[in-house]
Amino acid sequence: MLKYNFKYELKQLLRNRWIQLLSVLLLLLFGFATYNGLQKIEEREKVITAAKEETLRNDESMVMLLDSLDRGMEISVSPWRYPNNPMVVGNYYPRLAAMPSHNFTFIATGQSDMYSHYKKPAVSRSGFMEDYTEMTSPIQLLFGSFDLAFVIVYLLPLLIIAFSYDILSAEKESGSLRLLAAQPIRIENWVLQKLGLRFFWLSVLVILAMLVIFFIFGLNPFVSIKLLLGLIGITIVYMLFWFAVAFLVNVWVGSSARNAVSLLGFWIFFVLLIPSVLNQLGSSLYPMPSRALMINQIRTLQADATKRQDEILDNYLRDHPEYAINDSTQQRTFWHSYFASENLVRQELAPVLENYDLQLEKQQEWISYFKWISPAIITQESITKMAGTSTSDYGNFRKQVEGFSETWRNHFVPYLYNNRNFTKADVVKLPQFEYMALRPKFLSAFTILGIAVIFLALGLFIAIKNRNHLVLSNA
Repeated sequence: MLKYNFKYELKQLLRNRWIQLLSVLLLLLFGFATYNGLQKIEEREKVITAAKEETLRNDESMVMLLDSLDRGMEISVSPWRYPNNPMVVGNYYPRLAAMPSHNFTFIATGQSDMYSHYKKPAVSRSGFMEDYTEMTSPIQLLFGSFDLAFVIVYLLPLLIIAFSYDILSAEKESGSLRLLAAQPIRIENWVLQKLGLRFFWLSVLVILAMLVIFFIFGLNPFVSIKLLLGLIGITIVYMLFWFAVAFLVNVWVGSSARNAVSLLGFWIFFVLLIPSVLNQLGSSLYPMPSRALMINQIRTLQADATKRQDEILDNYLRDHPEYAINDSTQQRTFWHSYFASENLVRQELAPVLENYDLQLEKQQEWISYFKWISPAIITQESITKMAGTSTSDYGNFRKQVEGFSETWRNHFVPYLYNNRNFTKADVVKLPQFEYMALRPKFLSAFTILGIAVIFLALGLFIAIKNRNHLVLSNA
């Protein structure tokens, strides 16, 4: 019977032009999504490349100025911008801390529209306010981007619904169900075979469409075979979930119209309603501290520290005797007081910033606890992690930038308090930033989606067993 169903189903799909229509739709959707993703990556790389070129030009200028100063030549730069002053180097010749893309970044925009891909930490900027800025465009936040993640999470289930909503009801409405009931096969097994075959053909079309589009745009997905297999795997498992839902609706509901409405209701529930409810509950249970109040507190502390700079500097040198050189060359400038007061401001603001981070972590933990309710959340999260554009990826980048900012700042402290000039030989000793990306994990996503499908199949089996073939009696 399975062999007959396989041949009959393929002929029917070709005759109804489902195979041809799905092939064209998938190519168009994947093609447009890939094009959009690559455009965003190109813009991102242009910005980072321009920042790198600017850094290189500044470094060349700095080396030329230092060389002229070493030779005792006059330079056409204001004295307060002389690069032999270490504070000038720390402020006007910063290193670039960039978060580059990789081969599969184009598959999901994720948080990349909200956060910056590079920073230039300087010794005179604490970075508190810029670290907590984000995009505030309501249109972009509402609709997101048309990328592969959007196609897989939002549009692919709709194609599955259109492809499978009337497997059994069409036989009922055409009057052929009674003939089918005379065959030596249970209705549930027949529906399962039909859906299994459609799942097989749609999976083949999805994989082929992905690979064809990748090669059309000059991408070689086999360079990152692990990510490619992960993307294909999570897509197939996500499709399996929706075919399981289609199986449930086909057996339990009734007419084609009711099947379509029921499946669309499941789509709204899993894809739109649950993510929105979890997000709103997370924001309500763990509200973020007011950013305006936090920035105002930062400015108040900085203003107070400015008034007490001399006192703060004395206390700082008392705690750091290695910088308190007692000889005729010891000098106190604005920068000595600034570093000491800035250090105090950072210490006093630490609880405020930790509270901000803590609330954000609680929101993310809240969603992670209940994400198994919606396969759409799991799939979206998995794909953004493969792309390196998830919330955790940008949180990782921010922490690395903060660490490098502290390293950059501390690099110039000995120059300042020991009254040492910056020379051309010190250029090669400047700290450099190197981004360490997180490794995407696929096991949890596959496990949770697999459990969801197993529980759905188990509930379906119990329901069908207790139903006593109600479908046949109604026929």
